[in-house]
Amino acid sequence: MSRLVIESGRSHREYWHDLWRYRELFYVLAWRDISVRYKQTAIGVIWALLQPLIATIIFTVLLGRLAKMPANGIPYPLIVMTGMLPWQFISMSLSGASQSLVGNANLISKVYFPRLIIPASAVVTALVDLLIAFPLLAAFMVWYHAWPDWHVLFLPIFILLAFLAALGPGLLITALNVKYRDFRYIIPFMVQVGFFISPVGYLSSIVSDKWRLLYSLNPAAGVIDGFRWALLGGQNTIDPGGFILSLAVMAALLWIGIAYFRKMERSFADVI
Repeated sequence: MSRLVIESGRSHREYWHDLWRYRELFYVLAWRDISVRYKQTAIGVIWALLQPLIATIIFTVLLGRLAKMPANGIPYPLIVMTGMLPWQFISMSLSGASQSLVGNANLISKVYFPRLIIPASAVVTALVDLLIAFPLLAAFMVWYHAWPDWHVLFLPIFILLAFLAALGPGLLITALNVKYRDFRYIIPFMVQVGFFISPVGYLSSIVSDKWRLLYSLNPAAGVIDGFRWALLGGQNTIDPGGFILSLAVMAALLWIGIAYFRKMERSFADVI
């Protein structure tokens, strides 16, 4: 009699093959998260529009009008909107991915599948919110006569980078959160700090050379700068050195997150 042994991927090659074989589970989990988020809500998808809209109004009044933040000729509401959308995507992706394993404890303890599917599927909900908010950004650009040029072709690349910038830390924290449940209190603090050190309500050009190296260690800074560059074109520039450094940090965090997640994955069902 033949024996079938089901276990987590014994090698990286088998593991990534399993990810492809279980792609339908990824679709099911992603659709479930989307349905749960928007089902039986009072304002539904409108909340995805209200968050960046309210943030744009507040930042425009406080930083644009009162603090007179430099805008380099760009309408200040566009600076905030093109920064708020990618940051909202990154923060929601990080929060959703980091809590995903604990939220699916029953599924993990009953059946084998590549656990990386769960945090990856949680990011899709944040992507839906980003797509819902895009018409609002388009309306702002039409109002201010800011028409995108050929740079907009790179926009999908920066959305992918935003996904990766959140996935790496998200995998690391969700793996830690399975064993140490108090890590869930760190996530809101990380998101709050990240909001202020990322160029959401200001341009990266205002950062002095003295702090440029430290500032560029934030992966979200490179993503937001690229997002802005893709939409506003020549009106906004990217510091090549800082952008490359942000990408390097992003790649390092992604590698660390995947490596630690894979290392802890075999014990998830036992400790969760």
